Amino acid sequence: MQTLTTGGTSVSAVAQIIQLAVAPVFLLAGIGAFLNVCAGRLSRIVDRARTVEPLLLAARGAEHDRRLGEIRILDRRMALVSWAIFLSVLAAVLICLVVILLFAASLTGAHFGTAVALLFIACMVSIGLGFAVFLWETRLGSRAVRVRTEILEHMVDPDSD
Repeated sequence: MQTLTTGGTSVSAVAQIIQLAVAPVFLLAGIGAFLNVCAGRLSRIVDRARTVEPLLLAARGAEHDRRLGEIRILDRRMALVSWAIFLSVLAAVLICLVVILLFAASLTGAHFGTAVALLFIACMVSIGLGFAVFLWETRLGSRAVRVRTEILEHMVDPDSD
């Protein structure tokens, strides 16, 4: 590490630290994009739940049961997306800690290599779990959004014109 004669860190040393921290910062940008997708999905699920709630309260019989099943699935999907968001934010926080430790180690000469490696591994586990939960939610959502059989088999009576 290059230092000035006054004991401070030189500009070139700080530039090297920044270069070292660029990869985790790109990862943060990717996590941010994923969080944007998750937030958009959560918003759409919440909007659908708000649409279905009054329909459920007004429905009776088989229609009530169908709406109740839909609201239960929507509730489960909201919980899954919330977990994906939590795990992604956790990964982002861990990456921030990695960047902080990289700077601290470079500026102080301390040896944080093991801590940086463990935090990075924890970040990868967290974001991987976030992706897995998101995949689970998308599969649940795609299975739930099916056209009902009675709609697919609906025939118009030609004599009813």
